[in-house]
Amino acid sequence: MSPLCLIMAATGVILLLGALSNKISTRLNMPVLVAFLGVGLLLRHFVYQSISPQEINTLGTLAMAFILFSGGLDTSFTAVKRVLIPGAVLATLGVMLTALILGVCAFWIFKVPAVTGTYGLTWCLLLGAVISSTDAASVFGILRGRGVALAGNLKELLEFESGSNDPMAYCLTKVMLVVAAGKSIGMGGSLALSLFSLAGGALLGAVFGWAGKQLFRIKLEYEGLYFVFMVAQVLLTYGCAELLRCNGMMACYVAGIMLAHLKFNYQHSMSRFCDGVSWLMQVVLFVTLGAAVDRSQLLNEAVWVPGVLLSLVLMFVARPIAVWVCSIRSGRSWRENCLISWVGLRGAAPIVLATFPLAAKIPDCEMMFNMIFFMVLTSIVVQGSTLMPVARLLGKAKKVVDRDRLPLELEVTRATSGSDMFEFVVPENAPFDGKTLAEIRFPAGALVTLIRRGEELLSPHGSTRLKAGDGVLIMARHEVMAVVAKEYFPESGYEVEKPANLDLKWHFSALRRNGKEEK
Repeated sequence: MSPLCLIMAATGVILLLGALSNKISTRLNMPVLVAFLGVGLLLRHFVYQSISPQEINTLGTLAMAFILFSGGLDTSFTAVKRVLIPGAVLATLGVMLTALILGVCAFWIFKVPAVTGTYGLTWCLLLGAVISSTDAASVFGILRGRGVALAGNLKELLEFESGSNDPMAYCLTKVMLVVAAGKSIGMGGSLALSLFSLAGGALLGAVFGWAGKQLFRIKLEYEGLYFVFMVAQVLLTYGCAELLRCNGMMACYVAGIMLAHLKFNYQHSMSRFCDGVSWLMQVVLFVTLGAAVDRSQLLNEAVWVPGVLLSLVLMFVARPIAVWVCSIRSGRSWRENCLISWVGLRGAAPIVLATFPLAAKIPDCEMMFNMIFFMVLTSIVVQGSTLMPVARLLGKAKKVVDRDRLPLELEVTRATSGSDMFEFVVPENAPFDGKTLAEIRFPAGALVTLIRRGEELLSPHGSTRLKAGDGVLIMARHEVMAVVAKEYFPESGYEVEKPANLDLKWHFSALRRNGKEEK
């Protein structure tokens, strides 16, 4: 029997188990990350026994590039602008404070006689840097699974923080690795260079995002080649940023946000493709990480005793202090700060970053990797299982109606670059509730293509009467859609989108039209 056949069949089984584990994690109110890691732990004695730290590090870096790019592509630029300053503060100062507080506390915890092992301050600060970033994707996986969302702009704030704090934790880890190696540049110089690389990564990400949009304007004979473009986009963005000594993770995240803001041809298809690649990367990464950990080491007293203590410090001391310090003059209520403090689940990034000390062969790096793994599991189990009760207790959870995706969708191409399609929900006590489409008379150019009523889909006619709760799928040009949203559905959350082919001619024509309307 061919070894290749066995490898392919085993890989298929692993991916299938990883995908199906999502149903189990939703029912148990746990992030899917736990299920992926569990599959890896079960396969510990069958596969990946000889994988090296360098190979894990390479796989983790590649996976994080695609995961962050996909996260940026799903992030609303308008929402980012609303939470840019508080999110950036949490993602930079908040991460540094979390790493510092946890590192100092770890230094004193390891001096307690009941705790096995003695580690220096540099080692402890490195551990704090590795575990300092959060994983909001796991949080919202739980919320969506139970049909619950966060009130206000907390969702946007936490999404932006989680996307941009991974590069910051990456910078701090690099800084502490330089210090641990005893290089002459020192902590101050290394931190300055890391912050410079973070800013450079953001700038390069914006440039590569704009360039990617231009790339998608090229007309290809086969639409499947656009998916190749997208893979090349991620690899080029990360690779070029790192070659220029900039933060490749930040570049990938910003490139995704920039592409989503500019709009480009086949955006819906590309977004789903990137989401699928991101999930594939997560399954492969987490299963591999789970298989790389020795279960007997996790149960070692030298790992779980300090792991429990450090997890308590992280959840109840380091993260809350960082959040409250960053909330000074932010106007956030104490309830919001408490929820933000609790929504600090650790996920993929800390485990991936824990492979950097392994690759650098830092003393006691295996112990650090096992502790990080244990702390991530503790955070997911404790915070993940109690997130919804805490959100409800603080009055920051709201019910979300789960609506299946409609069978109609407008794909952005050259022919539809100036148009959009959006489903508006008829609110309670709307002035046009109970009226026919002919009586409502939407603006000229607004085409009602489909009506969703419960689980039934209706073909619209002039005599069709709208009822509260109906989903009205409308297609129109951007300027017409903005009028529909403003005058008929002001609370819909619709964002005025720019057309795919942005140029000065379009801007000037829009200005001339606005000027005529004002006169």
